[in-house]
Amino acid sequence: MFAKETYINRRYALKKTLGTGLLLFLGNDECGMNYEDNTYRFRQDSSFLYFFGLSYAGLAAVINIDEDEEIVFGDELTIDHIVWMGSQPTLKEKATSAGITETRPSTHLQTYIEQATAKGQAIHYLPPYRAEHLLKLERLSVLRQSTGPSIPLIRAIVRLRNYKTKEEITEIERACNVTADMHITAMKTLQPGMRECEVSAALEAVAQANLCSLSFPTITTTRGQTLHNHCHKNIVKPGDMLLIDAGAETEMGYAGDMSSTICAGSRFSTRQKEVYDIQLAAHRAAVAALKPGIPFEEVYDLACRTICEGLKGLGLMKGDPAEAVAAGAHAMFFPCGLGHMMGLDVHDMENLGEIWVGYDGHPKNTQFGRKSLRLARPLEPGFVLTIEPGIYFIPELIDYWKAEKRFVEFINYERLEDYRDFTGLRNEEDYLITETGTRRLGKKKPMTTDEIEALR
Repeated sequence: MFAKETYINRRYALKKTLGTGLLLFLGNDECGMNYEDNTYRFRQDSSFLYFFGLSYAGLAAVINIDEDEEIVFGDELTIDHIVWMGSQPTLKEKATSAGITETRPSTHLQTYIEQATAKGQAIHYLPPYRAEHLLKLERLSVLRQSTGPSIPLIRAIVRLRNYKTKEEITEIERACNVTADMHITAMKTLQPGMRECEVSAALEAVAQANLCSLSFPTITTTRGQTLHNHCHKNIVKPGDMLLIDAGAETEMGYAGDMSSTICAGSRFSTRQKEVYDIQLAAHRAAVAALKPGIPFEEVYDLACRTICEGLKGLGLMKGDPAEAVAAGAHAMFFPCGLGHMMGLDVHDMENLGEIWVGYDGHPKNTQFGRKSLRLARPLEPGFVLTIEPGIYFIPELIDYWKAEKRFVEFINYERLEDYRDFTGLRNEEDYLITETGTRRLGKKKPMTTDEIEALR
């Protein structure tokens, strides 16, 4: 945890923004995988962590602005719990560490909410993303008394969490340093004949050795055309490329997120290098454009144009790259977003809604490819985000668009047939927007084909 003053100040800022009402925060519970006592790794709700810092299961909290009360609800461990889990701080000690002096048993929460409702107080809560949250809201009668999750609370939290403080940046950078080491380990470990899972095991061990967990399930695949491929059973063959998307999460919950594409042998093939260098050019163009005030959608457009220009040089595209991007033809090769906000969530605050986090309330574009852009708003100092352009050759998408004769003025389908087996590649780094531009977070990992080959 940070010092208790951090959480006191965060709650004060939230109360000042909203001005009135009762703010309800539901922490997460343990969740059984296949029976009750065999649980998934516990991960606290990120907004609960942000305002209360307590990474314990079974807690809830309220910030009652009108009554000037801040209360943590939970239960003390029984002797049976202690026998199995060991001692923990008391509920009072937990709350005190976050700067809260009042605690109550969890069974008192329902009465508290009922009394507030009877007084006509507005109950503000966040979008539930777990079944347990929905059940609790139903039992507390909150769902019957409201029109849904509180947009004012969502927007207030986004305004706070989007701007990372120095102590948060230090924690994120620690996650990024471990993440870079994970990827470097993978580059040194990979050999033809290995299974993808062996590389996953090696890089995930780096996280564990640094007291970190994973910020999301690792992607380690020779079939990079599938954007989120979590199958790790394939054998890596000579001539393959291995796409890795992996990140570490610190004990305090802050994330790193990086991607790498590695040649299976000691060298990339000429064809692989040509496409890789186009992707790297798009990556570098995007990073060079990062600065306060620039809409991130403009950075996305720049990366897309760079990809189209490069693919035109290979004979895969034709026509004006800017017109191709405006029409959406680039999405044949780049059907996803350029990056996303990152912090306590690897996709920061995604459960609060991209429309608020990445678009500041403005509507999203519905164009294929562009609609997957999680961030479009003008960048501001304190934002932490990822940059991850990619180039993908997806046979099913090629067949689908070719049959419809879609974007024939921009896509050379005859030439594209030669690349059906190429798969896909991407690289990803994490950046902080500063007052004057940007700064990469974490140590440098190899990015160019020469740098990667030097480790192979």
